[in-house]
Amino acid sequence: MHMADQAQGLRDLVLGYQQSKSRPTRVITVTSGKGGVGKSNFTLNFALTLQSRGYKVLVFDADIGLANIDVLLGESPRYNLYHLLKREKTIWDIIHRSQHGLLFIAGGSGFNDLIRLKEEELEYFVSEVNKLNGHVDYILFDTGAGLSKETLKFIVAADEAIVVTTPEPTSITDAYAIIKMVHNMEYRVNFRLVINRVSEPREGKQTADKITLVAKQFLDLDIPTLGYVYDDTHVSKAVKRQVPFSLAYPNSPATRAIHELVDGYLAERPMTGERGSGIRSFLSRMIKLIQ
Repeated sequence: MHMADQAQGLRDLVLGYQQSKSRPTRVITVTSGKGGVGKSNFTLNFALTLQSRGYKVLVFDADIGLANIDVLLGESPRYNLYHLLKREKTIWDIIHRSQHGLLFIAGGSGFNDLIRLKEEELEYFVSEVNKLNGHVDYILFDTGAGLSKETLKFIVAADEAIVVTTPEPTSITDAYAIIKMVHNMEYRVNFRLVINRVSEPREGKQTADKITLVAKQFLDLDIPTLGYVYDDTHVSKAVKRQVPFSLAYPNSPATRAIHELVDGYLAERPMTGERGSGIRSFLSRMIKLIQ
């Protein structure tokens, strides 16, 4: 398919999507205190499971320097964020539809330029991203691990932030450190915890309690736990196959856990307009941080 035709097809696909009721696009940032906790893999399979429930989802790979959503999907998109920032392509041109139907924007070296955009460039970026408002239900930003300046912007600007950790002590410590640093900067963020690679539910609960109890005691923050995902050999097999584990192994323990987690999320978090949610609110908060 010709690239121009593909871009037009994606535009028609998104614009033609009929939502059951009027609601803003919900923006979620997924982050972690340290690398190697399975954050990108969680983001991808969380997105695909949301999609399986009838929602239109866009994954935005914002992991600077280590972008890998395209690798996990086994895809090689021609254009990424860099081409948008340089005004070489529109938002429609850089959205790629995977073979599984998931919309995603690949990361690229250009993400570093987002921090140094001139005013007119920033206005262009905002106007392009704003075109998606109301046409997708969820945008998931998969950020880099740790609290870089870039990651901080996405955490603070989003409607909510999911922090992925594992039961490893260093992962727990680093996850809490991210929450504490954001809190100490006096930003109000709706954090949610996901405990990845647990051997059993009890280990997941114990890990979450270590973070939530300390956050409540020292920061006076209530950090809900979104759920747990099992340590499952099917996950690494799926990564090697470059097929998301929830699709490659639909009956695996990790996949069942993701489905349970998503159903719990949708039951607890209806698509409401709290916290000035939606892309416009996200972009306005982002602009304030960049200026």
